[in-house]
Amino acid sequence: MTGAAPRSGIRFDGVSVAYHGNVVLDSLDLAVEPGEVMALLGPSGSGKTTALRAVAGFVQPARGRVFIGDRDVTHLPPHRRGIGMVVQQYALFPHMRVEDNVAFGLKARKVPKGQIPGRVAEALAMTGMDAYARRFPRELSGGQQQRVAIARALAIRPDVLLLDEPLSALDAQLRSGMLTELARLHRELPDVSILYVTHDQVEALTLADRIAVMDKARLQDCGTPQDLYRRPRTEFTASFVGNANLLPVRVGAGSVLFGDTELSVATDEATWGAMATLCVRPHLVGLGAGPNALRGRIVEVQWRGATHRLYVEVAGHRVKADVRELRVTPALGDEVTLHFAREDAVLLTAGVSDG
Repeated sequence: MTGAAPRSGIRFDGVSVAYHGNVVLDSLDLAVEPGEVMALLGPSGSGKTTALRAVAGFVQPARGRVFIGDRDVTHLPPHRRGIGMVVQQYALFPHMRVEDNVAFGLKARKVPKGQIPGRVAEALAMTGMDAYARRFPRELSGGQQQRVAIARALAIRPDVLLLDEPLSALDAQLRSGMLTELARLHRELPDVSILYVTHDQVEALTLADRIAVMDKARLQDCGTPQDLYRRPRTEFTASFVGNANLLPVRVGAGSVLFGDTELSVATDEATWGAMATLCVRPHLVGLGAGPNALRGRIVEVQWRGATHRLYVEVAGHRVKADVRELRVTPALGDEVTLHFAREDAVLLTAGVSDG
């Protein structure tokens, strides 16, 4: 199956969408490169699904333009946009066999009758469902039904593939397997741009080349999964992409003050004297003596198999530490010392990024 590189890629140019005067997507500027997987990550109501529907042609922007490749598709109907779409509820026709479900989009686009069986077989083979062509949806598991939905979207050889919470109806084990399959499909379709809407950070971190973080109808941050996780720019990104300790500090020259404790952290002269937020990931917080020591009291312990999550009250704030191989579990109320390395801390001086 071949892509169409010159026609792929997505660009939002100042796109806003409103329903009955309520803005649900506000001035979105975002580009998805040809062959890239871009995850739109955010809580419910953040605008991520509205952005996807604007690309699909199901909602009309109040302002701005949507491009697929070099084409302005803002006012084109969905069937003329060259997109494939998969939603969370599969939307298979129960009275049709798998092969007929996959062929549906091809027939709707008036693909020559002689080409349809080959295209259907190709799409089913890519999704590992070629042995199930004659079955009905009711004879398939949830994961298999979702594979058929993906095959149907791929059969039309789209320039752009839109995935709207495609794994949310699956259990954890099936979700993990489908993530592996989607990653494989991405490798096999290097020219197809994929826009993947999810509220699940693991899905976004696993699959995406870049993640656009959405909140309150606006783009809050955008970058590679590694950059957003290791060096978030905003408190929202730090808390939504992964898990984070977010501690209020006052910035000094090469250090910050958390309560009465001075901590060694890289700082910018422009922020000296200002209040900021210190971000440290729980798995980077150690138990025992070390640099940037924090003394506190155990208020909760959670066993998570390979790790213990310790909640330690320090200066009126809960600090989380994910600690491996604790042979003796601390008791509630025990006094402990936590520590973290200077290079593992990120100083957040802006509440919201400009996207």
